[in-house]
Amino acid sequence: MAIESALKERYQQEIVPALMERFHYKNPMEVPKLAKIVVNMGVGDAVGNSKALDAAVDDLTRITGQKPMVTRAKKSIASFKIRTGMPIGAKVTLRGQRMYDFLEKLFYIALPRVRDFRGLSTRGFDGRGSYTLGIREQLIFPEIEYDKVDKLRGMDITLVTTANTDEEAQVLLTMLGMPLQQHR
Repeated sequence: MAIESALKERYQQEIVPALMERFHYKNPMEVPKLAKIVVNMGVGDAVGNSKALDAAVDDLTRITGQKPMVTRAKKSIASFKIRTGMPIGAKVTLRGQRMYDFLEKLFYIALPRVRDFRGLSTRGFDGRGSYTLGIREQLIFPEIEYDKVDKLRGMDITLVTTANTDEEAQVLLTMLGMPLQQHR
């Protein structure tokens, strides 16, 4: 049997009862939970340099512990020299144990390594309970070795919850340990 992450255990033991009390849910199945995490890395240089995509795929594999799917262009854009079907990025969808492990690493190790980090903006919620944040460089993750990086690449991380409102999602993610900015 796999070892459950401390975060998942805390969700089940502490967060579910607290959310039931706060939002007056009658059934524990109503309580919002984290459904999946999607990590996406767009690689614009892949048009002229196919090795750039390989490096991005390698970085994402190291960061998430799962092999990414190569994303392809849906439309041709002549000004960017992109044709339909060209590989232009990579993405990983994390669920279950890997999702909780990645979340712990993101909240407690990677984000505190960002220079001048004062918390994540509350504007990243989409109105349906999902939160998206952008990271400027992959170096904040401990698996990435500075000497082996050919180019700094950013990524988008989307936390998809089963919450119906942004308020429910914000309370859930804050209880899971997400460092949100405090309003003054």
